[in-house]
Amino acid sequence: MTKRDYYEVLGVGKSATADEIKKAYRKKAIEYHPDKNPGNKEAEEKFKEAAEAYDVLSDQQKRQRYDQFGHAGVGGASGGDFSGDFNVEDIFSRFGDIFEGHFNFGGFSGFGGNTHSGGQRMNRGSDLRVKVKLNLSEIAKGVEKKIKVKKDVLCPACNGSGAEDAGSVKTCDTCRGSGVVTRITNTFLGQMQTQSVCPTCDGDGKIITKKCNKCGGEGVVKDDAVITLQIPAGVAEGMQLSMSGKGNAARHGGINGDLLVIIEEEAHPELLRDENDLLYSLLISVPQAALGCSVEVPTIDGKVKVKIESGTQPGKVLRLRNKGLPSVNSYGTGDLMINISVYIPEILTESEKSILNGLENAPNFQPQKSMKEKIFNKFKNMFE
Repeated sequence: MTKRDYYEVLGVGKSATADEIKKAYRKKAIEYHPDKNPGNKEAEEKFKEAAEAYDVLSDQQKRQRYDQFGHAGVGGASGGDFSGDFNVEDIFSRFGDIFEGHFNFGGFSGFGGNTHSGGQRMNRGSDLRVKVKLNLSEIAKGVEKKIKVKKDVLCPACNGSGAEDAGSVKTCDTCRGSGVVTRITNTFLGQMQTQSVCPTCDGDGKIITKKCNKCGGEGVVKDDAVITLQIPAGVAEGMQLSMSGKGNAARHGGINGDLLVIIEEEAHPELLRDENDLLYSLLISVPQAALGCSVEVPTIDGKVKVKIESGTQPGKVLRLRNKGLPSVNSYGTGDLMINISVYIPEILTESEKSILNGLENAPNFQPQKSMKEKIFNKFKNMFE
């Protein structure tokens, strides 16, 4: 498969500075990040493609070779160091700092990734996903929730080292503790040097000679954990928040994964949500609509009284300011919209029929021309 031009992949020109290349890669990496596109194979491939381009263009020597010889100058058709069987975790390990500070949200933070120190790889625990169900009252005010999850935690017996004791850990002889091995290959361009994860220690830089009996050398065990969530006000159905470091613990004392919190919204028995506004359907009688009245309507904070003016027509909407939901970004509060319907009885007693018959020809009970025009225009606008 022919590879695309690396400058084209990142959307920069050949004269782009190192800072411009980094910014372009960060934008692409966030757009196609696996946490943002779960299960999307096309996005994952673009995520890898952007990482491969950044791997080459962010390195001055590789970039010079690429500018002069194309893909052949950085390892042939397969590209840079991310060629072959590299995976998403390798990208996190090398470029995890690219995502730092993205999508901060109160106690929640955005996308995570593996980090590294020098050449040695640091393990990263996997992410956890949980669903949290909230009612409108909790959404309106924000809420603290305690949840119980089963996850990987540091082994209490070895404190995450995976070894029975301190004497059971030694430096890897293959990589001499660096976690990587260097290979020098002779090509028609001269000698090329590449680095890869040490196959002996899997990038840890150390070997465990006697494994911990409790965790079997992994450094983590399954256990129940209680996590406190601070959910901000204004969240909505399907929104995903992320708590950095609250996911599964990593093997051998690495970096914890994240806890991804998916919001589920409980249906309210009387109110409907329309973004930050709340909708309520109020049904009143013919006498109430004609004479006016005072009625109670539900809000998130309890019942409130509203005045219905005499002569109120079906379909009229009353607006109660700031009785809706707050914006999650603190950009104001929505309103409560009350849609008025008038109940027409389906069954009448003889006395009720007599009363209505007496009103049939009363002048005030006949629709006026202006009202007919108003209703017609409203009806016409529905189809335009």
